[in-house]
Amino acid sequence: MNRFRFPLVAAVLSLGLTALPASAENPHETATVTFGAWMSSPPLDRFPNSSNTRLNNDHLVTPNVVKIKAGGTVNFIISGLHNIAVYEDGIEPGDIDISNPVSTTGPVPNPPVPIINDPNGRIYRGLDPTLQPIDRIEAVRFDDPGTFLVICGIVPHFTGGMYGYVVVQK
Repeated sequence: MNRFRFPLVAAVLSLGLTALPASAENPHETATVTFGAWMSSPPLDRFPNSSNTRLNNDHLVTPNVVKIKAGGTVNFIISGLHNIAVYEDGIEPGDIDISNPVSTTGPVPNPPVPIINDPNGRIYRGLDPTLQPIDRIEAVRFDDPGTFLVICGIVPHFTGGMYGYVVVQK
């Protein structure tokens, strides 16, 4: 029986490798963007979960520009209290109206956090961060080519420069 095991394993592996889906052949169809990051200096101990760590979060989008192909997905790894909003091709940070925010709806933090509520050109807005785990992933698919503005919808984060771009190529 052992003499048949190696040819059988080799045949199965070769079938698996030749039947890879297109996404596995093209790494540019998926990208990862970090939305916020926990700082390690000064040392940060997030245990127990009730510890107040909100001031130990970098409000950055990294990388600031990411490129994918049309139909690809960006996995936004969210660390901290952040809200993703994506605006259509051609929208720039100066085009975003921050004058009419909505409030978060969760019990914490108190007072509620202002979220940008500008629907003009917005193609995606993420979940209310006060009702979600503080660390999570939101995956957003981009079907059309263009340069899309991605912002943190929390007003002071956005005005502090927390935004970047997804460049979608044909």
